[in-house]
Parts: sequence; structure tokens; C-alpha cells
Amino acid sequence: MKKKISLLGLILILVLSFTGCGKSETTEYDQATLEQYAEFVVQNFEAMTTEQLDSFSDMRDLQLDTQLMNAGLPVDGEDFLTMISSWEAAEEECGAYVEHGDWTMEVKNDGVSLTSEAKYENRDADIVFSFDEKGNMESMDVSAHYSIGEILEKAGLNTVLGMGTVFVVLIFISFIIYLLGYIPKLQEKLANKDKKVEEKKEAPVQAAPAPVAAAEDDAELVAVIAAAIAAAEGTSTDGFVVRSIKRRKSNRWN
Repeated sequence: MKKKISLLGLILILVLSFTGCGKSETTEYDQATLEQYAEFVVQNFEAMTTEQLDSFSDMRDLQLDTQLMNAGLPVDGEDFLTMISSWEAAEEECGAYVEHGDWTMEVKNDGVSLTSEAKYENRDADIVFSFDEKGNMESMDVSAHYSIGEILEKAGLNTVLGMGTVFVVLIFISFIIYLLGYIPKLQEKLANKDKKVEEKKEAPVQAAPAPVAAAEDDAELVAVIAAAIAAAEGTSTDGFVVRSIKRRKSNRWN
């Protein structure tokens, strides 16, 4: 019995020790320092022109990282270029930057974020800076504020565009199906046409009938007519021919 109690006590101690190891230490962040980083970025982005901001992308990675380190800004060069793109996109969408309010810090599992409501020329927006657990700056996002009407209008436009795209794709698919059904018929017509051409080439050419001499036809016709007249008058064909010749001569002299 004592052994069982000792064993249960040992198991309880092990469980409590594992539970204690599973607890993570809460990271404490210096909000004032993080706000200084955020203010430094906003003020420099506001003061720079588009050409100056774009010049950072022309720098080499080592040169950009060195310049950011000398400025005391804990951010990677690639992340810094992404922040510049976000700033430029925000000004295209919301207009020129005017000002922003106080910063609000929110602690997350993988870091911390600072949020401030900013005022731009055309609409308001939220500027959000994200930091990792070591306090290094990871990103900057600008979320524009839209009214309910603008949100519904944009949603409706996206719906129309989506339906239009689907409609065009369906028409294209129908056209492809129609072509697939018409191609065999076209091939059959072409095959039949080629077959008829080959049959015409293989057909024998009939010889033209030999022409009959016109003189022979006339002689046979005269003989037939003479025989018919002789039979009617009871005379021979020779007498008919002689009388015909005499009549022609008498008519010629007269």
C-alpha cells in the first residue's frame, strides 16, 4: 500500500513538472520604443518623394541593410521595400497622407502590432505596424476605410465581373464543342469531294463518232427520192434522171 502511494506521489510530481515546463514566459514589449520606430518610418515616408522612395529598390541588399542599421531601424531590407510598396499603394488609393492619431498596441502569440487611425486626402485608413517577438519590424499595412455603400458597390461589381467571366468561359466552351462536332462533317465532305474527283479521272473517254461525208449523204438522199418518184410514175430512176437533166438544160437555154 505504501509503495502504491509513493508511486502515485512520484507521478503527480512528474506531471506538475511537465506542466511547469510547458508554460511560456510572457514577452514584455517597450511600447514607447516601438512607437518611435513607427513614427520614424511614417515621417520619413511622408517627407520623401516618389523618386527617393524608388531609389531604395535600386540599392544592393548589403547596402540597404547597412543603411537601415545605421539609421537604427530594426528591419530587414526586403521587408523595408515591402513597406514602401504599401505606403505608395495607400496614397494611390486614399490620396496624400495628412496625419495620424495615437498608437494602440496589441500583443499576439507571435509578436505585437501597433495601430493608428490615419487621415488621408480622400479617405481615412488604419496604419498597422507588425513586430516579431524580438521587436524587429516585419511589415506595415494600410487599410482604407470604406462606407457600407462603397463596400456593397464593390461587392456588386466583383459579382458582375465574376458572372461575366463565367459567361464568357461558357460561350468559349460551347464554341469549342460546336467545332468538335462540325469537324468530322467537314472531313467527310472533303473526303467525298476527293473521291468524286478521282472517279472522274478514272472514267474512260468515249471516242467521238466518225463524221459522215456530206456528199455521200446527199447522194443517198437523191437516190432515195429518185426511187420513190420512179416507183410512183412507173419509170426507172435512170429515165427520171435523164428527164431532169433535159429539163434543166431547156430551162437554161430559155
